[in-house]
Amino acid sequence: MSSEPNPEPNKDPETITQEVKYSQVSARVTDKVSSGVFSSGALLLNGQNEFILDFLQRMVQPQRVVARVVMSPPSLLSFCNALEENLSMYQAKFGIPPQLPPPPPGSVPLPIDELYAQLKIADEMLEGSYSNAVMISHSPSDFVFDFIATFYPRSVVSARVFMSASQIPPFLNTLKKGFQQFKDKISPPPSLGANPPPPT
Repeated sequence: MSSEPNPEPNKDPETITQEVKYSQVSARVTDKVSSGVFSSGALLLNGQNEFILDFLQRMVQPQRVVARVVMSPPSLLSFCNALEENLSMYQAKFGIPPQLPPPPPGSVPLPIDELYAQLKIADEMLEGSYSNAVMISHSPSDFVFDFIATFYPRSVVSARVFMSASQIPPFLNTLKKGFQQFKDKISPPPSLGANPPPPT
């Protein structure tokens, strides 16, 4: 860990700002999150500056949100890349995870507003848990995500989520599609006067 005090010019000389750079290899796990929650699916939403991951339990009705994680776009991209790498390591060791059963014939995904109208979200879940790093581990049957808030002076696990290995390929696909849609939305449109590409 290193810190460099940088007094701001033309300010009170007793007021010092510091840029703190540190590397945290461990994170505190509080009693509140140590047991974790099991999720059988996830929804990904995005705003202009953040992504929201809502982890669901679908075994009971109404379905409920058991963890809500808020991440910046760079953090979500890092999570996506790390998960893809971990899935490759899993497949090299255990093989391809069993596929989930397909949805019933003729079923149509609900619009997002109707879906959330049917979800149960506890009041304490509404604000979500911030994360800017993720630790991923797996067994032959499950993946574990420790979502971490890396704040000075000590990182803390803000949410712990378990998912079955079968859920990981579609979950990774959701992350990739969601991030690509975000990139497409914020990319500036081509200028009207731009020259068209040469014919091939």
